[in-house]
Amino acid sequence: MKILVAISGASGASLGIKLFELIPKTYEKYLILSESAKTVLENEENIFFNTDLSAPPASGSFQIDTTFIVPCSMNTLAKISAGIADNLITRSALVAIKEKRKLILAPREMPFSTIHLEHMTNLAKLSNIFIAPPVIGYYHNPKTLEEMENFLIGKWLDLAGIKHNLFKRWNGSNSENSESLSAHLQSGGVVSGENN
Repeated sequence: MKILVAISGASGASLGIKLFELIPKTYEKYLILSESAKTVLENEENIFFNTDLSAPPASGSFQIDTTFIVPCSMNTLAKISAGIADNLITRSALVAIKEKRKLILAPREMPFSTIHLEHMTNLAKLSNIFIAPPVIGYYHNPKTLEEMENFLIGKWLDLAGIKHNLFKRWNGSNSENSESLSAHLQSGGVVSGENN
């Protein structure tokens, strides 16, 4: 299976790099870096720069199975939504759309404007596109930034059908979370608007 990870923009680029690194070596993986992110991994194999529209991911015949854009800048999101293929990242996304292959977008702005949401809605209407912003889940009780990042990356890998063990999955039991909440309340923590 061929996996493509594209990094558009420098803010949040570390998540895209970590995603690329955590995809198992059993997959054939490729990376596209935008101009602002390209100095990060210059010596790795299968890396293309965003200006190289002749690179293999620009063609549907290269048959990328899943394309991730992590992070996905709002500029990149808007171009994809409008069908603009002016660089390798947007061209690869449009190839995924036309070939009906998985495209996973992780928009990184906050808050989202109405324009951002309209672009996401337009793309989410297509069955092969997943809008998956980096939103932290707390049911696995993360204690470190690495655990939070692993949760995000794990959720993206789930969408691609890539097996992993990056976070503890929900099993119907919330005893650990109940204990954590109880300890928080006993220490004088604020819950549901108290002490506001």
